[in-house]
Amino acid sequence: MRAHEAGALHGELGSTGPAWLRTPEDVNVILPQLWPSGVARAADGALAIGGVSVRDLAEEFGTPAYVLDENDLRERCRDFLAAFAGCDVYYAGKAFLCRAVVRIIAEEGLHLDVCTGGELATALSAGMPPERIGFHGNNKSVPELTRAVEAGVGRIIVDSFHEIERLTEIARRLDKTPAVLLRVTVGVEAHTHEFIATAHEDQKFGFSLSGGSAFTAAARIIDDGVLDLRGLHSHIGSQIFDTSGFEVSARRVLGLQAQIRDARGVELPELDLGGGFGIAYTTQDDPASPSDLAKRLDKIVADECESLRLALPRLSIEPGRAIVGPAVFTLYEVGTVKDVDGIRTYVSVDGGMSDNIRAALYGATYSATVASRASTAPPILARVVGKHCESGDVVVKDEFLPADVQPGDLLAVPGTGAYCRSMASNYNHVPRPPVVAVRDGRARVIVRRETEDDLLALDVG
Repeated sequence: MRAHEAGALHGELGSTGPAWLRTPEDVNVILPQLWPSGVARAADGALAIGGVSVRDLAEEFGTPAYVLDENDLRERCRDFLAAFAGCDVYYAGKAFLCRAVVRIIAEEGLHLDVCTGGELATALSAGMPPERIGFHGNNKSVPELTRAVEAGVGRIIVDSFHEIERLTEIARRLDKTPAVLLRVTVGVEAHTHEFIATAHEDQKFGFSLSGGSAFTAAARIIDDGVLDLRGLHSHIGSQIFDTSGFEVSARRVLGLQAQIRDARGVELPELDLGGGFGIAYTTQDDPASPSDLAKRLDKIVADECESLRLALPRLSIEPGRAIVGPAVFTLYEVGTVKDVDGIRTYVSVDGGMSDNIRAALYGATYSATVASRASTAPPILARVVGKHCESGDVVVKDEFLPADVQPGDLLAVPGTGAYCRSMASNYNHVPRPPVVAVRDGRARVIVRRETEDDLLALDVG
């Protein structure tokens, strides 16, 4: 296939979209697998969430805005806890974190995984019990590690020999014995429905299993006796739909656990298989339910432990995207509709890559719908784009919208709870949108909209 001079985004000129995208019979239909459970079209044709119309949300809070269905978020927390009974469920805060979300997951009984000092500060300021916090990160600073130990964080996932040295020195100075897990790079790279077993672990995270550094690190911690090595940790990727990669990962990590037992006489009591469970962004995605995931992972670990004659460790998982991703949609207002010479229709909204960089960064796919009204117009293939000064400022690459989409319409993009607000920027000096939580007919701001005064406050020149 000949490369297009303008780049991959423009390589399908005049096409009917990707093969999986089907022309809808009714552009007003809301597919439940893509939206929060509290979203439906009201009698007037507008979307409502938790009984609140998006028209009212736009009028009160403006656009763009991230809209969170709080009941949906809580339901997903409960689903994971129920499915993984007897396990520790750590919400991966990097997906989206603010104090209100910390309080919600704490109330629902989840643990919390953080990976920077800022995330740790947010968790502690919101009252998360420190013993229910896990601290990740490949380059934690001495001040970050010191704060974690002083606060009594439940576990620190160590990622390098330098970190072991830093943490050991801090523990001795503070006369503490912090619990740690060892992050292991197992040579499995998961990509949705497939995994690739790599010959080497070419990434920044963890201790190499094949190279022997993982065993060396574990032996060093055990022999030194300052840190409390509780178990091993593995994370194989993101947006995973197939548990085959977890099977390979568990086999390799538990093999290391058996090696540690045989060489040092220590049987580690915990195992963390990470997260990365996929969600449905479009109709091409078919994620497993928490109960299905739990059954498969439990069986994988049980079978391997039986084979190695290991006691079953306490299992931990780290869902982030799978909990918060589907609970949020982004609400925009259409500003411009442009038919480009019969090639395609561009629908420009009042946000873009500053509130959702994932399409530009990863080529992530999303869906969209006109949210402020229903339409009887036929569907047209459109591209939803943002307002930023970049040709790659794409929100939804391909979607069928009603042919009468027009300026002033509200447009909603589902599945934006994970990594959108977390990765948002002020590109082109655009203030970041608010996060509005809706529950039982009431809406409240949990992260306020940035203002131009906020932007200028940091500019001391």
